[in-house]
Amino acid sequence: MTILLFGATKDIIGTPTLSVPTASLSGKKIPNTVGELKRFLENTYPELKSISKVTVAVNQNYASDNDKINSYDEIALIPPPNR
Repeated sequence: MTILLFGATKDIIGTPTLSVPTASLSGKKIPNTVGELKRFLENTYPELKSISKVTVAVNQNYASDNDKINSYDEIALIPPPNR
């Protein structure tokens, strides 16, 4: 799963894109919803918690935490204009 990063999310993670494994090699739960993906990323990159509200887009449409995601979706993390 590839995630496009913008603004502060890109600064925190240090790259404009991020790959998230779609198979559980480590025994960790694979994110299946937007909310699970946000928690997965916050656990992996704790500094993301400092951003007040990250908007997630799936296939160029804003998504809610309950929306399902899969490895073929285009996902973008969009932080607010100011932290």
